[in-house]
Amino acid sequence: MDSANLLTKWQWIVELARRKPGTMLFSLNHVIDFEWMREAYIRTRKDGAAGIDGVTPRDYEANLEANLRDLLERIKSGRYEAPPVRRVYLPKADGSQRPIGIPSFEDKVAQRAIAMVLEAVYEQDFLSCSYGFRPGRSAHQALRQLSGVMTRRQCWVLEVDIRKYFDSLSHSHLCEILDQRVTDGVIRRMINKWLNAGVLEAGNLHFATEGTPQGGVISPMLSNIFLHHVLDRWFEAEVRPRMRGKATLVRFADDFVMTFETHYDAKRVMEVLGKRLARFGLTLHPEKTRFIDFRPQRHGGTPPDCKAQSFDFLGFTHSWQKSRKGKDVVRQTTAKSRFARSLAEVEDWCRTNRHRHPLEQRARLSAVLVGHSAYYGITGNIRRLQEYRYQVTRIWHKWLARRTRRGLSLWASFNAFLTRHPLPVARIIHRYTSPNESLA
Repeated sequence: MDSANLLTKWQWIVELARRKPGTMLFSLNHVIDFEWMREAYIRTRKDGAAGIDGVTPRDYEANLEANLRDLLERIKSGRYEAPPVRRVYLPKADGSQRPIGIPSFEDKVAQRAIAMVLEAVYEQDFLSCSYGFRPGRSAHQALRQLSGVMTRRQCWVLEVDIRKYFDSLSHSHLCEILDQRVTDGVIRRMINKWLNAGVLEAGNLHFATEGTPQGGVISPMLSNIFLHHVLDRWFEAEVRPRMRGKATLVRFADDFVMTFETHYDAKRVMEVLGKRLARFGLTLHPEKTRFIDFRPQRHGGTPPDCKAQSFDFLGFTHSWQKSRKGKDVVRQTTAKSRFARSLAEVEDWCRTNRHRHPLEQRARLSAVLVGHSAYYGITGNIRRLQEYRYQVTRIWHKWLARRTRRGLSLWASFNAFLTRHPLPVARIIHRYTSPNESLA
């Protein structure tokens, strides 16, 4: 693969989008060639479940060059037929189920190829308030930004939840939004095919005029494009200039919060936000959308139209705590729902894999603990990390004890085993405050 040539094509799209902001781009597909398709294949995850055709990444790789050339020809000629996605359901913390669409592996490669073009264009348009599914941006950057603005007294918070966002995303509105920027025939034809591919569930094929399946490679990109137009640009261009005080939007995919310096501003936005989203077919969840008084000291009490409480965002509960210097700082700790869900997954794994050798189990649980700290290991959350490690150890021992009455079933034997083969300790990976402002 000629990586220099690939980079040149990428930079050409980037410069074109920068030179022509807000202009329709109608000739982009010529950059999609065999090198582009090979790069799309490299960037496609190989550990996902198979789609409805049952083809695995290993199967596809057996004749990779021929498969990619054939895929490229079908994309360019219009002969490509987007297969239906296979729908499965994953449990959510509130007891409901989240629908996940599983495309075929070849369809994932095709989606990645188109998403690479869209990313080069829209990364020049996206605003700094958006953090989800963007190169060089992460959930921790969003959390750091949110913590910073609330510490600077933007403490009137709108915690927003869009009801079934991925299921209710309007195809017609999305196409109108894309018409303003990307009109290339090949790219738009592929997007339309994915939107209309249908969903295979329990042997039945369903088609819809709204929604994009979670799990598809193209879905996060289309989601960001949609909310960039519906929410981000509206907030920056129309909302913020009309505010009496400072206001901030922090968005990660379809999860977002708004913070305000004054109660008056927050109330005004709360009154119009639902109307704004309704114009594009979206609905606020009445129970999960809340107006919160997040001030550390509430002189004069909390107004009747909001609640004084903490809130959850990106898996963390946000609340106030005193630093070692006695200052009010925002504390972000593992949300109870995420904590419980993660331990439930550990319990299920230990139960179904208790027959494995203890060293194999230790390797898996060590990876779980390292991954947990990699995300939740932020300043002020060390106690929750230590509690998580303790609960993982307890669950592990519980299921080891149930497989035999000998060996590691006794705590003494188990602790001796852990002395020789310890689990990783809880670690703070992300430090959001200076050492002088660390939490007590």
